Amino acid sequence: MSAIKVIISGGGTGGHIFPAISIANAVKKIEPEAEILFVGALGKMEMEKVPAAGYKIVGLPVAGFHRKLTLRNLAFPFKLMSSMLKARKVIRQFKPDAAVGVGGYASGPVLRVASQSGVPSLLQEQNSFPGVTNRILAKKAERICVAYEGMERFFAKEKILLTGNPVRNDLLNDIDKHSAVEFWGLDKNKKTILIIGGSLGARSINNGIIETIVKLPADIQVIWQTGKLYYQEMKEQLPVELTSRVILTDFISRMDMAFAAADLVVSRAGASSISELAILGKPTVFVPSPNVSEDHQTKNAMALVDKDAAVLVRDAQVNCLIDEAAKLLTDVQKLEMLAANIRKFAKPDAARDIAQEVLKLAQNK
Repeated sequence: MSAIKVIISGGGTGGHIFPAISIANAVKKIEPEAEILFVGALGKMEMEKVPAAGYKIVGLPVAGFHRKLTLRNLAFPFKLMSSMLKARKVIRQFKPDAAVGVGGYASGPVLRVASQSGVPSLLQEQNSFPGVTNRILAKKAERICVAYEGMERFFAKEKILLTGNPVRNDLLNDIDKHSAVEFWGLDKNKKTILIIGGSLGARSINNGIIETIVKLPADIQVIWQTGKLYYQEMKEQLPVELTSRVILTDFISRMDMAFAAADLVVSRAGASSISELAILGKPTVFVPSPNVSEDHQTKNAMALVDKDAAVLVRDAQVNCLIDEAAKLLTDVQKLEMLAANIRKFAKPDAARDIAQEVLKLAQNK
């Protein structure tokens, strides 16, 4: 019997890429002989991260459609057509037994061509409110793995499986706080805030923090991922007297060490981030991005806030983040409550459960 072949499409940000890699790893764990091919968008983060994880990737010239009027939209139909043709060629040559879409620009062309070619597909919907592309793709998908209850509002009930979102394997490393604080060269007697604006950074969070960081209490230290675009600017503006207790970095490759060191996390409310924070039981202040389709990050965050599992600060109020975080760190009881409640959202077997569904589709083709 020939090896099972699986195509995994999507990416654009770490929130799509790392779960996709986790699914691939889980497929290989169950079926070591399986062949996996990734399809991403040229010029996006997946073209670097996927090969680093040991998998082959093909890039499509696809790009997103901008909601604001812009000249870049003129190229959209041509890039989409070119991507559809390339996706057709990839599927014809690779001959997958199943196709997986994790969200991101490349998912659309690949899953559409897969369904037209008779290849069964699985959609991994990370958010509590799906975007337009996934709602269209869902009509042809055989299986839809979701992270939130109540998704039958958007998808056919019989296709839905509540699996949760996969997280990076390395985050599950058992690292004690003392070792993590030492890794960062920080003070074990101070409280630590981890600030992450997503893998690409978040301008508004960065600006809100840099404008108010002088108010950081003396017994608090910070690990701050700015994103590559904003690193130099933030570095130049950071007061010299704070450099010993504010670790500034453009990208954190050892997120396991960052989370282990943190007493409190300030984060965007991307679905992948929420899943990671839930598994780790980290008290979190979410700052939903206003620049996402259907305002889905606010909806993601509110699912937790409504259960006393997180705190929400609006993007327009980022200047109060330092005050809000400092106040929370003095309230041990609330921190413990937030940690306990966010853990209830954890789905530690998500990658394995999704991989099993992928293999079922492939074997029943």
